[in-house]
Amino acid sequence: QVQLVESGGGLVQAGGSLRLSCVLSGRIFTNYHMGWFRQAPGKEREFVATINRSGSSTSYSDSVKGRFTISRDNAKDTVYLQMNSLKPEDTADYFCAAARSTSFPPRAYDYWGQGTQVTVSS
Repeated sequence: QVQLVESGGGLVQAGGSLRLSCVLSGRIFTNYHMGWFRQAPGKEREFVATINRSGSSTSYSDSVKGRFTISRDNAKDTVYLQMNSLKPEDTADYFCAAARSTSFPPRAYDYWGQGTQVTVSS
């Protein structure tokens, strides 16, 4: 059974930092590109960042570029999202996802986590 479990969300003041983690179980982690997405209340889910299988290549949305960093530890089957200089507009549920795609960045993701909530107060 495939599971993606996110953690690390919470309440933080604007300008602060949080680090999200996501652990994949039930599959071989290094077979998957990993991504982070977010969904704010009343809005559609949007792409945040993605990282390839080896961790050598990343891609970010323009809204988080320069503030967020995606990384992975293949020994721990874990992907991270370091979020710095947080803004109130970063408030959302954050989801990790896994893509078994031959191309990068992947066009679709195969597995999704349940999400972790991030709230940034002004």
